[in-house]
Amino acid sequence: MIPRGAAQRPAAGSVKLPVRTPEDIVRTRQFLREQAKAIGFSLVDQTKIVTAASELARNTMIYGGGGEVEIQTLAEGARRGLRLTFIDQGPGIADVELALKDGFTTGGGLGLGLGGAKRLCNEFSIDSRPGSGTRVTIARWK
Repeated sequence: MIPRGAAQRPAAGSVKLPVRTPEDIVRTRQFLREQAKAIGFSLVDQTKIVTAASELARNTMIYGGGGEVEIQTLAEGARRGLRLTFIDQGPGIADVELALKDGFTTGGGLGLGLGGAKRLCNEFSIDSRPGSGTRVTIARWK
């Protein structure tokens, strides 16, 4: 099932969703939990990927001015997983290494978001430059 507000279905096993409002974040979380359940993630693994996605979606909305997330269902032999790519056209991150450090924040929060999301996933990559937006890709395998 594609949630209401889905931007498009780009390829088999992949859905793009808008990330512009708090409601978009809720829909993304709900859709992701359904997908994680469907491929057999344990409750712990569901919680880890949904928590990481929630933090990255909030960052996309708040710091990136909104964007989208692509959710891909992965299969490598018997292994199953989910890959999420968050993309925005916001101001970018001047120092990615610093932004990943616990306690660093530009918004008055706890500064645990990016680093926490990284720890909750099996794969994590970030591409960001000032003036060029940000792309964060995470994956979790069962």
